Amino acid sequence: MDVRNAVYPGSARIAEFFGAPEDGPFVMVNLLKFKHKAEYADGSEPGLSGREAYQRYGVEVAKLVVALGGKIQYSGAVTGLLLGEVEELWDMVALAEYPSLAAFRDMATSPEMRAIEHHRSAGLAGQLNIRTKPRD
Repeated sequence: MDVRNAVYPGSARIAEFFGAPEDGPFVMVNLLKFKHKAEYADGSEPGLSGREAYQRYGVEVAKLVVALGGKIQYSGAVTGLLLGEVEELWDMVALAEYPSLAAFRDMATSPEMRAIEHHRSAGLAGQLNIRTKPRD
């Protein structure tokens, strides 16, 4: 299995993801890898770590998730690996529940998201977003 972190999806992946049939609530598994130092496009915050920059984003995006009827189910630091092998562990795992694909799309394309996105970009080296469907 080849695993590649990314900060933004390509247009084909976006079309595939949002072109999927609407099937109700889902949980997004976020595997996050932070930059050692935050990298803001305007050069601000030179003493901030990537984790600290992402935390600024995380506080605000959690409010957006709750406002659309979702919830952050779990968030925590990765502290070890029992099974399998990866070149480098992710730094954090977060589980976010969304009421629908449409709600997630609305949040992802909202002006509120655009207003905080720079913290995410400054802090993230890459991540995996895995959409999961709760069992009936």
